[in-house]
Amino acid sequence: MTKITIAIDGYSSCGKSTLAKALASKLGYAYVDSGAMYRCVTLYALQKGVIKDHSFQESDIVRLLDDIHLTFQFNPNTKSSETFLNGENVEKEIRQMIVSENVSKVSAIHDVRVKMIAIQRKLGKNKGIVMDGRDIGTNVFPNAELKLFMTADTDIRTQRRFDELSSKGQHISFNEVKSNLIYRDHEDTHRKENPLTQAHDAIVLDNSDLTREQQLEFVVKLITDLTLSFN
Repeated sequence: MTKITIAIDGYSSCGKSTLAKALASKLGYAYVDSGAMYRCVTLYALQKGVIKDHSFQESDIVRLLDDIHLTFQFNPNTKSSETFLNGENVEKEIRQMIVSENVSKVSAIHDVRVKMIAIQRKLGKNKGIVMDGRDIGTNVFPNAELKLFMTADTDIRTQRRFDELSSKGQHISFNEVKSNLIYRDHEDTHRKENPLTQAHDAIVLDNSDLTREQQLEFVVKLITDLTLSFN
């Protein structure tokens, strides 16, 4: 079967990564969580004390970029790709609320986006890749054979994120999680550098009332129909 590039964009906590991982596993494709890359930059800036009280100077973030080295390694036990920052597995650390509260502003910095997008394009140059994020179909891979734009009801997204954080021992109130999602939605859609928008040729997937299995089945059929048309 012809290998393609699959670009998945959408709002926070819509299950983009969950679907992308499932697709990559089923198709034997590489998976890249572009959001994790921006979270790594944010985490590193927090560790270095560059971000204080949700405030920072862009120039200080930019100066850190040459010291940031990102890799993705497949974990055979979890059967998923995990994110490494300078050789250290930071998959748990980058999901902390403090990172979520700052990542949208960090990801809006021009130099940060330039570096991350260059890495993303290099990873996807041979196709056979599933990548999710905010501007994958509109900017990183504008010629991707399949583009999805994921969305869901805000309260449903909040509950999913709340449950995820609770399962990891992070005790954050439902309203705090909802406020963070609304804030990130605004930042993602209004930033100057490659804002979150739906690509003109993207297929919208509202998964408010869909199970993971139903989503996967829907997209696999899209892929099957698409790749058959190439042959």
